[in-house]
Amino acid sequence: MGRVGVLLLNLGGPDQLEDVRPFLFNLFADPEIIRLPYPWLQKPLAWLISTLRAKKSQENYRQIGGGSPLRRITEEQAQALQASLQHKGQEVTVYVGMRYWHPFTEEAIARIKRDHIERLVILPLYPHFSISTSGSSFRLLEKIWNEDPGLQQIDYTVIPSWYNRQGYIEAMTQLIAQELDQFPDPDQVYIFFSAHGVPVSYVEEAGDPYQKEIEGCVELIVKQLNRPNPHVLAYQSRVGPVEWLQPYTEDALHELADRGVKDLVVVPISFVSEHIETLQEIDMEYREVAEEAGIEHFHRVPALNTHPVFIEDLANMVLEAMNAPNMTLPEVMHPEKQVKMYPPEQWQWGMTVSAEVWNGRLAMLGILAVLMELLMGRGPLHAIGLL
Repeated sequence: MGRVGVLLLNLGGPDQLEDVRPFLFNLFADPEIIRLPYPWLQKPLAWLISTLRAKKSQENYRQIGGGSPLRRITEEQAQALQASLQHKGQEVTVYVGMRYWHPFTEEAIARIKRDHIERLVILPLYPHFSISTSGSSFRLLEKIWNEDPGLQQIDYTVIPSWYNRQGYIEAMTQLIAQELDQFPDPDQVYIFFSAHGVPVSYVEEAGDPYQKEIEGCVELIVKQLNRPNPHVLAYQSRVGPVEWLQPYTEDALHELADRGVKDLVVVPISFVSEHIETLQEIDMEYREVAEEAGIEHFHRVPALNTHPVFIEDLANMVLEAMNAPNMTLPEVMHPEKQVKMYPPEQWQWGMTVSAEVWNGRLAMLGILAVLMELLMGRGPLHAIGLL
């Protein structure tokens, strides 16, 4: 089979406060995160957003120790996975490729080439496929592969999503049960699944299967848990004025409090590692929302990190992928479910090249003006009396 490697894909996060602004720039410069009618708008817009949001984001990271633990935890997962595969008799080197911060995906690919890997399994650490997570990383990998003839010699397969794996479901169930059993009356505790949100347009216009996979995952976990606890699914981390998947986490917390719910176990359903959205957004922001609304006992299920059942299942997944027919990046990017990485835009401006140029410039000015209003509360729209 030749030298075998596994590439773990993840989002990445700033290691220290000085990294926050460039990390945010990389994030918002990705067209899978913010879509614009003109590609040349992407970097100026990313610069503006990262500049305006840097101070607040730095404060959030300061609250959890001055940086994201995501790199450390992902590397621990890689080491645990490699050890598990070795225990199963398979010599495999596991690499980590982050989308928006070090070690970047490009860095991981350079190491894979250096080590003369001949067989590669590409495994995103996102259980559920979304255009904005796995899809973005797959798009980057497709670009890297097309631009480097040397990579054509690598025999690879891609695992697009794995939310319905029995080992993953079992590991999640164990963690939830452990948290429930800390309550005096475990069966009466409300289970609150909180997933990272995506814009509704991703699902309705682009065919993103994310919502369907999240809902299916919750159903599998609840069935495996086999307890009488009521449960709810909500979506967190929305950004900007567009409509995201609902119910929003903060709204669902208020609704439960209004119904008299006092005991709550929060499950970060779309995250397999502790990071800013579990340690700060859930543990601090949503905890405060819940307690102020009247929920008295707010517990949070820890992320999987290196849970042994989870790591064992990742290893089995890799072995199965090595022995299965290859699924390549083009097949993942354009599967039967017709997920479109770049859905057709609903607008076309202008009729001539010159008109397009000027329309683009005017569009950028409008976008910048709106962003200043949204992020700073005041700006040119206030100045000219439109707000």
